[in-house]
Amino acid sequence: PTLHGLFERQAALTPERPAIRFAGGSLTYAELDMCASRLAARLAAHGITKESIVGVLCERSPEMLTAVLAVLKAGGAYLPLDPTYPQERLSYMLKDSGAALLLMQPGLSVPGFSRETLEVNMTTLVNEEPRYHLFEPADGGSLAYVIYTSGSTGRPKGVAVEHRQAVSFLTGMQRQFPLQEDDIIMVKTSFSFDASVWQLFWWTLSGASAYLLPPGWEKDPALIVKAIQQEGITTAHFIPAMLNSFLDHAEIDALGGGTSLKRVFAGGEPLAPQTAARFASLLPGVTLIHGYGPTEATVDAAFYVLDSERDRDRLRIPIGKPVPGARLYVLDPNLAVQPAGVAGELYIAGGGLARGYLNRPELTEERFLADPFYPGERMYKTGDLARWLPDGHIEFLGRTDDQVKIRGYRIEPGEIEAALRSIKGVREAAVTVRADGGEAELCAYAEGLGRNEVRARLERLLPGYMIPAHIIEMEKWPVTPSGKLDRNALPAPDGAADQETYTAPKNLTEMKLAQLWEDV
Repeated sequence: PTLHGLFERQAALTPERPAIRFAGGSLTYAELDMCASRLAARLAAHGITKESIVGVLCERSPEMLTAVLAVLKAGGAYLPLDPTYPQERLSYMLKDSGAALLLMQPGLSVPGFSRETLEVNMTTLVNEEPRYHLFEPADGGSLAYVIYTSGSTGRPKGVAVEHRQAVSFLTGMQRQFPLQEDDIIMVKTSFSFDASVWQLFWWTLSGASAYLLPPGWEKDPALIVKAIQQEGITTAHFIPAMLNSFLDHAEIDALGGGTSLKRVFAGGEPLAPQTAARFASLLPGVTLIHGYGPTEATVDAAFYVLDSERDRDRLRIPIGKPVPGARLYVLDPNLAVQPAGVAGELYIAGGGLARGYLNRPELTEERFLADPFYPGERMYKTGDLARWLPDGHIEFLGRTDDQVKIRGYRIEPGEIEAALRSIKGVREAAVTVRADGGEAELCAYAEGLGRNEVRARLERLLPGYMIPAHIIEMEKWPVTPSGKLDRNALPAPDGAADQETYTAPKNLTEMKLAQLWEDV
């Protein structure tokens, strides 16, 4: 089983059904398959075959999905590259992955990429003469994609996932939450994050279709509501922070009176009971599902279906039970099973476990361990604290290390600290997570440069979601009696110390206004 094999099988069964919808049009399964096959032939002619990694630099668009399918059809593995990322990060990902070729949407580029590049143009693909080429087909054990996640060493690390692992997750998801032909999935997550995988492929198992939310709309709840209403969306995904904004928006009232939505997945960070209760009161007929899983376990390893009556008095929403094909263990430091109710580290095993970290055998060996309960198999050490509940569900309790989730993004503060220290003029730096205002925020402390200069240079090194909300200039650092940095004594980001704090645009209008001011 392969990801493109799922799509091709459905294209043969229902060629005339709409596969994807987008602003300004749609493509049937047959049309999308034709475009992807033509591009795949061009890739094969350029030497792309099994285990070849191909960078895909595209906004959310028909070109993006066509490029992804074409890479898979040619036997290669796709490396998603978000155009909003800084050039330095994109260049690093291409170099670190050893990408053989770069597919680009017209108007986009990565300066300094020395290997071959191809432009993806839908008009050209639709109108060009068919090309015939024998592909070396990928199999279940072939590499399907590489997604880079934050790394504690200061450099992101590539998680390598094979076809069989992705297909195992998707088929399990279909068994648990069956999609029908009339379902429409909203594709709104950046394809640089693992939650995009089910949005890009799950619908192909049942002949359903996907709606590609226009770029930028994912930041504006009003536009998301508009898309749900106009396109008849049945399935969507939100990180809990955006789910709150979605519920806050006045237009949600229009959905509450009757909506096409059947199910909403919330994942990326813990879901607050208050948010779940608000969702149930505003959208009583829509199923809310809490998902949990790191990229290393191929998207989600557990799901919990919310029940407003059962969950009314919970202090934490559980992450649920393992998805079909996955196994979850809560173990002590000696890898012994913890009893129900006792906290331990969470380990994930089963068919969805990734191959490992690309070109990082030592790190792979450190995090992907031999499964003591299933000889010959592996388990992933998540670094998450959890416990079994008496009802058979698992409750997430926090992290065992410094990694954090903010607005659904997985972030290693150490990576931001390393970037800060790499800036010429910065003598020392620290990054913490604070929740003084209720929502967790990144707070950076730097010595040697002004905050505005630090921010400007940091924006050239890191993607927007990793830029701290607060940057505080330091002259003297608090230390413990042993001489180590006392992080608990670092000043709060308020008052005169942080008068020029940057506030990110909160919706599409603010994004446009901010861009206008930047241009001026």
